[in-house]
Amino acid sequence: MNHGLEQISPELWEPLELIEKDFEKIEKPSLTFLQDGWRRLKKNKTAMVSMVFVLILILGAILIPSFWPYSYEEQTLTLSNVPPILKIYPLADEVNNICVYITEGYDAIEVTPDGELVQLLQPDYKDIISRKSVYDLNGKELAIDYSLYTQAKKEYSALEKKYGGMELIPADAAVYLSNYFGGGAEGEMVSLAETKKILEEKIDKCTITYDGAKLTQPKSVHNKTFVLGSDSLGRDLFIRVVYGARVSLTVGIFAALVNFIIGVFYGCFAGYKGGNVDTVMMRIVDVIDSVPMTLYVILIMVLIGSGMKSIIIALGLTYWVRMARIVRGQVLSLKNSEFVLAARTLGASTGRIFVKHLIPNMMGTIMVAIAMQIPNAIFTEAFLSFIGLGVSAPMASWGTLCNDALASIYVYPYQLLIPAAAISITILALNLFSDGLRDAFDPKQRK
Repeated sequence: MNHGLEQISPELWEPLELIEKDFEKIEKPSLTFLQDGWRRLKKNKTAMVSMVFVLILILGAILIPSFWPYSYEEQTLTLSNVPPILKIYPLADEVNNICVYITEGYDAIEVTPDGELVQLLQPDYKDIISRKSVYDLNGKELAIDYSLYTQAKKEYSALEKKYGGMELIPADAAVYLSNYFGGGAEGEMVSLAETKKILEEKIDKCTITYDGAKLTQPKSVHNKTFVLGSDSLGRDLFIRVVYGARVSLTVGIFAALVNFIIGVFYGCFAGYKGGNVDTVMMRIVDVIDSVPMTLYVILIMVLIGSGMKSIIIALGLTYWVRMARIVRGQVLSLKNSEFVLAARTLGASTGRIFVKHLIPNMMGTIMVAIAMQIPNAIFTEAFLSFIGLGVSAPMASWGTLCNDALASIYVYPYQLLIPAAAISITILALNLFSDGLRDAFDPKQRK
């Protein structure tokens, strides 16, 4: 009896293909902690842009000084205080296609039409009393007369001092300014604010003539010699900002290393041992944290002098304290977990438990804490350098650049704005990146 076996097709006994076996299989590839964190971080566009900016900043600080034509200490005193944007006057010269830039001190600098600085022109005649300078340029006379604006500005300062509390002033009190508001009659009153507006908008700072023709149409070009301008000693501000980035990033990286090496293991040991050991170790942390950072720097400066070394030592003494507290709290919640008890039962040493079990399970919190303290370290270095406790001249840092620019902030504001912007943008980028790390790696932030 065959019981109908002859009705079954032989094809039904063929084994399934591998791909057919997985048709109804529902799974996704397993990810490690770092892979899962990186996946979440990539979704945060703000954090990724901030990370790219920080990477570009690091690469620029390392590579740019190797090929830049100027060093951070090289001085060109004749080209000092030249801004990044120049208003130049083309000269009607049939032989040479040259332009001039008039500085805030009413000196003339020869400039190419595309913004390359050539030289500071030496006047043949300069009268400080009549406020006029005359240059011989290619056999023709270049004259700069700044007497009218100087007298009008001096007159306005006197008016402001005398009538500062009044809205209206006698029109005949302004000899130079009255020609511009059409007044001057006895008893007529004009607005003090209007006289200031006239001074700023209607009176040219200087009158420039070349070969008898008045130059009135300047054009704006970018400074190609000094990309971000020059400082009061004629040093390239761009390369000094780059070296300032080197100093700030060095401090930030050192703070991260100190946090990881000292803070993590100190807090881990205190939390794991507990009892009297924990109490004594954390009281030491409280004592260290009670002394301000500035005082540490001053005391270290007395012993070894000012400079980068003093700041690094001060950071090494104090910046691990917060990390130690964070790690200690994490260890107190993890040390009685089953995996730690199992490792201890199997005879694992304390160091192995730290390295293999506790620290990997706290790595998300540690990474976030380190990333958040790096901008704090950079700002601390900038502040200490700003008040004169940082790097020594001629080495540049963002804090010293801001300090050097204070004396001429109203005349050359770019010298302060550029390093201040570098500090602000870098700290903002690092803070945004650290927020992204927190959202990606901190389990409490996951939705």
